[in-house]
Amino acid sequence: MKIVIVEDELAASDHLVYLLNHINTEIEVLAIIDTVKAAVAYFSTPHDAELVLMDIHLADGISFEIFEQVKIDIPVIFTTAYDQYALKAFKVNSIDYLLKPIDEEELTDALTQFNVQVKEKEQGIDDDQLKGLLGLIKGDADKKSYKNTFLVSQRDQLIPLKTNDISYFMIDLGSVKAVSKDNQTYSLEEKLEDIEESLDPTLFYRANRQCIVNREAIVNLKYYFNGKLIISVNPVSKERIVVSKAKASDFKNWMGDFCCCRLMI
Repeated sequence: MKIVIVEDELAASDHLVYLLNHINTEIEVLAIIDTVKAAVAYFSTPHDAELVLMDIHLADGISFEIFEQVKIDIPVIFTTAYDQYALKAFKVNSIDYLLKPIDEEELTDALTQFNVQVKEKEQGIDDDQLKGLLGLIKGDADKKSYKNTFLVSQRDQLIPLKTNDISYFMIDLGSVKAVSKDNQTYSLEEKLEDIEESLDPTLFYRANRQCIVNREAIVNLKYYFNGKLIISVNPVSKERIVVSKAKASDFKNWMGDFCCCRLMI
């Protein structure tokens, strides 16, 4: 089986390649493409690909824009972080999907389904399916979606970690770490700025240049000198989490009623 991966996150594409090789050593990954532009160029020329694994959000746009510019007449399995409503829409349109982060069992099932479809009928994406998918995306354009899980490093493997299970993100010795509610520390490849953009701002707050904290991890606040605040979290942070005087008022507003009953002066 010859596969093309369309994915702009290096960790995610590496994880896919690892799983594919583990499932079937005869699977050949022909190319890993990270942009809409590069995908259009690839599929505009003759190729031997039999299946595409495609992320929805790419570095330069939404992957469905590819289908507006070039005909892809082979099956596509989307990898997505969309919610259940969107996933149902994919199913209605008879296009398979995998919810990120992808595990081996789900990928194996998807590949099995692909083999069954190939035996029954060569199938790409038709115009009605494309219109439905574009309508789904455009209708949801104003609705910001946030990351539900992160792929984190644990020894020699990548594992999925639910966002809600993370107490805080911290830069430690130049690397970004995620500390879970059960006090486990994991490494991430993303920059803290990119992580901040992917988080729900009602649940996570960028306390300072080094730390993003989960609202539910906050135990109490203490007034510090010169109008600053110190955040106490659970699990306890190795480094003191200080909110500057300039951000203290905004932070307390963000905490709202949650802060009032737990603030320690």
